Amino acid sequence: MSDGRWAYWNAGLAPLLGAAGVALAAVAAHRVSDTQLATASQFLIVHAAAALALTAFGAGGERRTGFLAAASLMIFAVSLFSGDLVVRAFTGERLFPFAAPTGGSLLILSWVVAAFWGLRGAFSARGRG
Repeated sequence: MSDGRWAYWNAGLAPLLGAAGVALAAVAAHRVSDTQLATASQFLIVHAAAALALTAFGAGGERRTGFLAAASLMIFAVSLFSGDLVVRAFTGERLFPFAAPTGGSLLILSWVVAAFWGLRGAFSARGRG
């Protein structure tokens, strides 16, 4: 898949996560008082914005596929993490064992990947002014 198409996938999916986060915030505030829903909502909104920013940067003129990879990993990870919390809040069951911790660990990894590519670019650009 080309970087441009990859960026469009991220740019299409991340706002859906943000919308889900806002909807969950409304449910948590007005219908179901559950801290898991509030946590899932916050994670979805914050990581949707971060994934959009990483995607925008990754779709820049230079090849910056590391940022697109970090954004894609972030989208997957926050879906897994928040999805497990939502399923637990509504059904008492889990998506699968360790789904939320796996999603959370992948979220941390996605931030580390983004930091790596940012710092790599900063250090490789030192001599270019």
